[in-house]
Amino acid sequence: MADEPPDDFVEFVTAHLAGLQREAVRLTGGSEQADEIYPAVLSDVAGHWRRLRWLGRWQRRDAAAEFLNRRLATRTKQWREDQIYEVDVRLLRPPPASHAALPASYALRKAALLPSTERVQIRPVAEAAIAWAHAWRRASWHRVARVATTVCLILIAFLQALPTAS
Repeated sequence: MADEPPDDFVEFVTAHLAGLQREAVRLTGGSEQADEIYPAVLSDVAGHWRRLRWLGRWQRRDAAAEFLNRRLATRTKQWREDQIYEVDVRLLRPPPASHAALPASYALRKAALLPSTERVQIRPVAEAAIAWAHAWRRASWHRVARVATTVCLILIAFLQALPTAS
């Protein structure tokens, strides 16, 4: 796993970040709680990114988005189980829009004809980099654990193969 996120992962985060945050807020009932969940979900996706990208190409579907939704549901369930008190999430209807449509000015009508001045959003890039860094650190620790386990197993097998003195 590279230490920098690939461009397609950054594009994925850019496309799904707003929806992920809205869904996390809806599932937890508040933005403070959602801030605990969606970064963990993004790092889960980052940890499996290479496999998800390959699976998506092979099955010709968005495997990463499906995994994102499954991990969001799992992380939310884990979060609810960790709460001291029972969590009751109620959905409230948004208030109806009562303001009348304002007449468009000449500048607003011409804005559609001008080239866009919208800048690249830095938040999705930062969220992708943070999630990738967390996944990279977790992958590094998993690699260390695999090497240590392998060394222990080889050592045990070597000790078992030694002839015993009678």
